[in-house]
Amino acid sequence: MRILFVHNYYREQGGEDVSFHNEMDLLTQHGHVVESYTRDNHEIEDRSLVAKYRLFRETAWSQKTVNEIQKKIKEFQPQIVHVQNFFPLISPSVFSTCKAEGIPVFFSVRNYRLICPNGLFFRDGHPCEDCLGKSYPYPGIIHACYRNSRLQTLAVAAMLGENNSRRTWQTNVDRFIALSHFASRKLEEGGLETGKISVKPNFLNDPGMVRERDNYAVFIGRLSPEKGVNTLIQAIKQLPQIPLKVIGTGPSENQIIEQARELLKVELLGHLPYEQMITILRKARLLVCPSEWYETFGRVIVEAYACGVPVVASRIGAIAELVNDQQTGLLFKPGDELDLASKLEWLWSHTADMDRMGKFARKEYLQKYTPDVNYGQLMGIYQQVLDNPR
Repeated sequence: MRILFVHNYYREQGGEDVSFHNEMDLLTQHGHVVESYTRDNHEIEDRSLVAKYRLFRETAWSQKTVNEIQKKIKEFQPQIVHVQNFFPLISPSVFSTCKAEGIPVFFSVRNYRLICPNGLFFRDGHPCEDCLGKSYPYPGIIHACYRNSRLQTLAVAAMLGENNSRRTWQTNVDRFIALSHFASRKLEEGGLETGKISVKPNFLNDPGMVRERDNYAVFIGRLSPEKGVNTLIQAIKQLPQIPLKVIGTGPSENQIIEQARELLKVELLGHLPYEQMITILRKARLLVCPSEWYETFGRVIVEAYACGVPVVASRIGAIAELVNDQQTGLLFKPGDELDLASKLEWLWSHTADMDRMGKFARKEYLQKYTPDVNYGQLMGIYQQVLDNPR
């Protein structure tokens, strides 16, 4: 099968970029012919003020994308187009262009951008659904939800409003691929057709396990309010017996450094290459995932499962779907530092239960999140559309 992947890179590499490459590699390894069309947000940094102004319009509809995708389709002749991310440079014009060429279009929805201007359903330290179900998400503009800028939020809202009016999502996308049932339900609430949404999680190449573990817990993720790292630090202050390693950077980094200064058992490691990160995770006794927003998935949880590491996580979004309470880890009330501290203290002091949960976590990975399992799921989704063209 000939498959064209489409992706807009962010300035800082994240999980969406990793998943884009992983899925292309997976399909290539199974004998498919895969090519890509990509743009990179670093292009924006080099633009003049006039060009940046034009981006306001191009976010909703990019003629550059139309021209380049038409050329790519003519040269490559794909049987399927799989869009991973179109925002902001590629724009939704990619969907109508591919559809006009008669090619089935798939879109992996890795955030909530179609129904929320900042893509997170998170504002002022708490989940927010003010724009859910609105054809024009004006509350986001009022609250400056995208990059704390009303002007930039207006550009995103205009993109959503115009493409909702065009019915781009309804008429030009054959199948949406959500990462979790939670995310699928939110997309349905936002107006997407239930029958056009399939659920397929991310997958992970097996990092393997270690026999001996070191004496620490670990947090891995972006240091930002929605990730709940502030709640974690407050909980750890009550638990001097638990050493904590924090891997990641982000806008809350200086604040976290200040809070952790007095905590001798908190080690801030910053951003680490994947191999270093996974080595630290493999030796951890547990992973803490204290997110306070509606995660669409939770890749780091699957990474922990693959390493046989149990997870203490907040009961919110897709995380509550991933973590089987009392079996692969423990769930706590999001944003509640006392509940988090209680769950951490209990699990840390019950080593036999921690080992049991780690074994269940590894079994969960092998059953649901390996490349082979995921390949079968992805091909099944492709085939459903190819067998039933609209």
